[in-house]
Amino acid sequence: MPSIAERPIDDNTCSTPSLPRATLYISHHLAQKLLELYDVPHPFQPDRIIIGYDKPHALRTAKMCGAVAKALHYASPRIEQFQIACLLHDLGRVGLDQDLFGKIWSWAKAQGIPTRPREWRDAYPDTLPGKETAAFLRRFSQSLEAAGIVMDKWAREQVEMRLGFARRLRKQLRMAQPKLLAWGIAWSPWMERIMLYYYYPEKLARCPSWVRQLAEILVACEQLEAYSNARRGRDYYTREHENLRDAFEYLIRLHHEGLISRTVLGTVYRLALHHVFDEVLAAARGSTLCAEDRHHLMAVAHRIPPCPS
Repeated sequence: MPSIAERPIDDNTCSTPSLPRATLYISHHLAQKLLELYDVPHPFQPDRIIIGYDKPHALRTAKMCGAVAKALHYASPRIEQFQIACLLHDLGRVGLDQDLFGKIWSWAKAQGIPTRPREWRDAYPDTLPGKETAAFLRRFSQSLEAAGIVMDKWAREQVEMRLGFARRLRKQLRMAQPKLLAWGIAWSPWMERIMLYYYYPEKLARCPSWVRQLAEILVACEQLEAYSNARRGRDYYTREHENLRDAFEYLIRLHHEGLISRTVLGTVYRLALHHVFDEVLAAARGSTLCAEDRHHLMAVAHRIPPCPS
């Protein structure tokens, strides 16, 4: 008989969370080693190490994901595997140049240009899968140059970090495999698939429902952290402040798009409402959550799909 973590999850059921902690279910030592994989030599300046921009974000996301998985009654070994994948979910962006990346994608956002492969293909259906980066550069390089952004090889790599994320992620995972094996990590294909779900949801079309649910948890927690992350907001979201209402409005939008089920959305919301994420989100924001944040959470309560009885 399959374990709870391996059984299909019925989206028409919803259990009451037991208020788990947003913490690591793997050792801090292993987590630190995994996060060090984000630190890479500069491709054009080998003596310079680019410290992984996404490391604090990945750590906070993994902690929240662990809490949601625990609330949904996944077994500890599965949660441990899940957190390893969560810690590495942004590995496709190693080498990110925060200033250049921010300029390119802030410009794209201001122009209403899609930044996810699926959204790009929806907007430009003549683009073949895997050719999104080339299509973006063909259409917009001149406009970016006119905006003062030199579109050299390094700038094109920043575009690839979003529109060619799968290629970059797989390359980094291949390079990391020897270290993962040495650390005793048994890598499973599902771990890569959930890391790609936000950009390539179609890749999970035939996966077991528990894999899909873990992918949804990762997307929900990753986006909740990103919408609370003051550094990201300042660097490349052109955001002046963070609030939980905006964060959950985006999760609700992802629910309507079919990326997050009502079970996952409802569980994330209840844990947030019961202060499970307060410490993590305060760290992301750089300030303690306040009464206004509770007001923002309550303001979207009627937008959260009810869990079926």
